[in-house]
Amino acid sequence: MAVAGILNIPKLPLFSSLPLRKQSRPLSISIKASNSQTSTKEEENPSFSSSSSSSSTTTTTATTFAPPPNFKPPEPKRFAIRPDKTWDIVGASLALFFRLGTGVFVSGYSASLVSEKEIPPGQYSLELGGSKVKETSKIGPRPEKPIEIYEFEGCPFCRKVREIVAVLDIDVLFYPCPKNGPNFRPKVAQMGGKQQFPYMVDPNTGVAMYESDDIIKYLVEKYGDGSVPFMLSLGLLTTLTAGFAMIGRMGRGNSYTPSKLPPKPLEIWSYEGSPFCKIVREVLVELELPHTQRSCARGSPKRQILYEKAGHFQVPYLEDPNTGVQMFESAEIVEYLRATYAQ
Repeated sequence: MAVAGILNIPKLPLFSSLPLRKQSRPLSISIKASNSQTSTKEEENPSFSSSSSSSSTTTTTATTFAPPPNFKPPEPKRFAIRPDKTWDIVGASLALFFRLGTGVFVSGYSASLVSEKEIPPGQYSLELGGSKVKETSKIGPRPEKPIEIYEFEGCPFCRKVREIVAVLDIDVLFYPCPKNGPNFRPKVAQMGGKQQFPYMVDPNTGVAMYESDDIIKYLVEKYGDGSVPFMLSLGLLTTLTAGFAMIGRMGRGNSYTPSKLPPKPLEIWSYEGSPFCKIVREVLVELELPHTQRSCARGSPKRQILYEKAGHFQVPYLEDPNTGVQMFESAEIVEYLRATYAQ
């Protein structure tokens, strides 16, 4: 969990932080964009409204968020890869080999082939030939509020924590901390005393901590069965393989791309083991866009929730409360995020 941790790996392109001020207007969502560095208290409610009592409003400009011109969400295409994204997906898939699928399945996952008649109409299931796959898992207590984690994509210690999030099937409010990011990297230093990642805050218990292994242990004891998955319990080998897992996407999700901070966090239905989700997460981090991840690895009950919500299950699935956009398809989500939030 600490980048200064057991490996003495040189600092990877890491962190950044500090809150911007925002304001909202009726019928359109807006923020005040300012280059001044101001510290604000993080609210328990993960919205991005700040109450600034002693600053002038005349020197700020309003930024309104709206979908790109002529935007239309794409139709979902199951297991399809857009030709120009083939090598991106291949590179992101290398992690499955190095991490032996950790983060693909929820704790206690099991699957069996059953006849189509055993799965009621309207229930999500994977079809295989003339049969369906019945999936089950064993999840622990659910946190009332999303766990808050400050991290970035190109960090092996952060990846370890993202994997346990998928295994435990818990929702997380991620505050991306790319290198040179102006918003959340400095905030971690303010809260914990140093810029080290990942950094976790549990608003349900008031616990805050650095160190990936300590975070993993805390999460499995609080929201799991107390046991750390094998591939996350190997010490140095876990960290090495988590680092190797990023070889295919070296440098992605590390450095800040100037962006406009939205007033509300985006919502992304995804999980760590999916290469399609990976390329979207990289851009969310680079643009320093706070986002709530609805974890839905194989065996997650939230797959049924998304199936009922969208009429289809496929990840990643983005919901942007700042513009009202809801969409599937990783390549198009990446384009949407850059068109909407990059400066």
